[in-house]
Amino acid sequence: MPIVIAVLILLIVIILIRNIRVVQQAKAYVIERLGAYKETWNVGMHLKIPFIEKVAKVVTLKEQVADFPPQPVITKDNVTMQIDTVVYFQITDPKLYTYGIEQPMVAIENLAATTLRNIIGDLELDQCLTSRDIINTKMRAILDEATDPWGIKVNRVELKNILPPKEIQNAMEKQMKAERERREAILRAEGEKRAAILEAEGEKESAILRADAKKQQQILEAEGQAEAILKVQTATAEGIRLINEAAPTDAVIRIKALESFAAAANGQATKIIIPSEIQGLAGLASGVVEAAKEK
Repeated sequence: MPIVIAVLILLIVIILIRNIRVVQQAKAYVIERLGAYKETWNVGMHLKIPFIEKVAKVVTLKEQVADFPPQPVITKDNVTMQIDTVVYFQITDPKLYTYGIEQPMVAIENLAATTLRNIIGDLELDQCLTSRDIINTKMRAILDEATDPWGIKVNRVELKNILPPKEIQNAMEKQMKAERERREAILRAEGEKRAAILEAEGEKESAILRADAKKQQQILEAEGQAEAILKVQTATAEGIRLINEAAPTDAVIRIKALESFAAAANGQATKIIIPSEIQGLAGLASGVVEAAKEK
């Protein structure tokens, strides 16, 4: 009898241990009692009633990523493209996620595909390629609203790849190549224009500097000549002042005039006008010479 009791106690202990559950961080356990929802266990240790309660679903509360395969879509201008979508979502209500819909990931994938087709159908090819942010925002709003009854919150939606047909890609590459060549030609022309402007400005500045240098040279030469003339005139005036101070006689003045005339006669002049005073002085000098000869 004691052995039976010990075995029973051991079985009870084993059953209790096996029904202890420790819920980890960022997870939740959905518990059912006799097939009906009982509660949701969060982080911590919990005890499940054996044979009556069971863990219906273990739900992760982390943000998850769903990468869906490419979906064929048709634009407003009848271009068929392949677009694959990435959805970032998080489970906010484990109960709704468990009982709200069957296969929630399949439902999100189909909902994302239909939403993408509706949005792309209102846009042309160029708008699809340049309006990713607008498409992402619209899809996130629609998916978040649709998945709210399932206990799912859609945080972000990204268009991973947009693949137009091969012929469209070739045309786009040719267009981009032509655009790059056009920009290169414009930049080259602007560079040549700028170089010509700089060269012209350099020649202009050089000419201005040469003119300024020549002007300064002429100014300095004129100033030198003026200074030389001034010195000559000053010396002449000084000589006249000294002569006036010496009070020379008429004979001395006439002799000086005769010397000056002799110096002028040695020049290149072809015609010389002799003043009357010098003529008289010359005659007087001739008479003196003749008288000396007779003696």
